[in-house]
Amino acid sequence: MGAAAAVELTGFVMGAEEAERAAAAAGVASVKDLLPLLVPSAMKRARVPISRFPVGAVGLGASGRVYVGVNLEFAGVPLSQSVHAEQFLVANAAAAGERALRAVAVSHMPCGHCRQFLQEIRGAAGISILVTSDAAGEGRTPEWRTVASLLLRPFGPHDLLPENVPLVLETHDNPLGDLTAAPAVANGFAAGGGDLEARLKEAAAAAARGSHAPYSECPSGFAVADGDGRIYAGGCLESAAYNPTLGPVQTAIIAMVAAGGGPVEDVEAAALVEKEGAAVAQEAMGRIFLDAVAPRASFLVYKYKPSDA
Repeated sequence: MGAAAAVELTGFVMGAEEAERAAAAAGVASVKDLLPLLVPSAMKRARVPISRFPVGAVGLGASGRVYVGVNLEFAGVPLSQSVHAEQFLVANAAAAGERALRAVAVSHMPCGHCRQFLQEIRGAAGISILVTSDAAGEGRTPEWRTVASLLLRPFGPHDLLPENVPLVLETHDNPLGDLTAAPAVANGFAAGGGDLEARLKEAAAAAARGSHAPYSECPSGFAVADGDGRIYAGGCLESAAYNPTLGPVQTAIIAMVAAGGGPVEDVEAAALVEKEGAAVAQEAMGRIFLDAVAPRASFLVYKYKPSDA
């Protein structure tokens, strides 16, 4: 593997057959061995206007598909809204319907934040991890290790949830009651009507139904539209440790980047679906984010009242 050349990516998801062909063309024994060869290409896709420190992560799913993750930073909002490459990878895999991750190659050692976030995957301890920058300049080949070796005695879902509660990468179907639209106030600009609003609402609601919110019990979804009317959506992905949680704004932007969308500044409209009176609410952060990066975007908020409320 050490003598093999880097391989260029064409997108953020590689199908199983495509991955097999790429591994054969690269002269490596398996798709797992292909992963580190894809990391340099992944790093080029990072959007890091603040740190200028690109990170790339590439993961192999149980399906045989390969998923890419990069770090994202947003000028004008708190650093807590940054997306780590490993988080991007997990959200990308979840959006594609992947059910398990087998291995991840990443350009730099996962921080504690990401080691914790990975605990939301069932069987996280056994995921193989390779850090391509290990032993850089020493002439040694980086070695595979497990997530368990990076986070001893982890705190995770098993500490807070019953065994049968679905985790990240498992099917979620959160029930939503009737959705009521909040006034169409949109960062000081009037929201337009028409089919776009309906599609945004539908996409945000679907993301909320599929979101991972077992700790707050406040599922939420966010959808954005660019100038061409293309819509990208994501739901919250909570962490047992709370702070590594990805909010729906972040996962929607991950979806936009993964689909080859333009810069965040291209967002022209957005919608949020969240629980009425939510203990963990997303509306304020949605407005802060849009005010900073896409101030002319319209923004509609839809609240749902759970049927058991």
